[in-house]
Amino acid sequence: MTQQKEKALILDSTGIERALTRISHEILEKNRGAREIGLIGIQRGGVHLAHRLAVKIREIEGAPVPVGSLDITMYRDDLGTRKSQPVPQATDIPFDIQDKVIVLVDDVLFTGRTIRAAMNSIMDYGRPKRIQLAILVDRGHRELPIRADFVGKNLPTSSKEKVEVMLAEDGGEEKVVILGE
Repeated sequence: MTQQKEKALILDSTGIERALTRISHEILEKNRGAREIGLIGIQRGGVHLAHRLAVKIREIEGAPVPVGSLDITMYRDDLGTRKSQPVPQATDIPFDIQDKVIVLVDDVLFTGRTIRAAMNSIMDYGRPKRIQLAILVDRGHRELPIRADFVGKNLPTSSKEKVEVMLAEDGGEEKVVILGE
């Protein structure tokens, strides 16, 4: 496999912060405050982003928002076709999702299959009032009829390119880049 190189810087740390601030305000506006909201980040990058959104929402609204993490490994529709099997991560939803507005949070929206798996998984924990989707980068190429409610950056890409979100929580430089050959 050819090593992909960085083709373009899409967001730096300031751009990521700006996008998350805007998404936080949009979530609060659409839901008329934070009272019914629960954030659930999809492992891995979505969990970090969900925690950041919770901090921003608390700063804006003055109210805490519960945060959970969701592993969708066993809900994937490609487990039998993958060359290497994904390693399951922890699912931790420390609040009742019943009748809450659940905002699923992920870093990149591509085909929509991860979000479909996440919605299937969420239903094992209860029946939310509504599920909304917050994404840092929407790169298009949907295979399923799924769209984000809150988007940090719309980014047209070719299907051969890869979008990589690097966050400080993972120990690296904070940025969003397009990788290609």
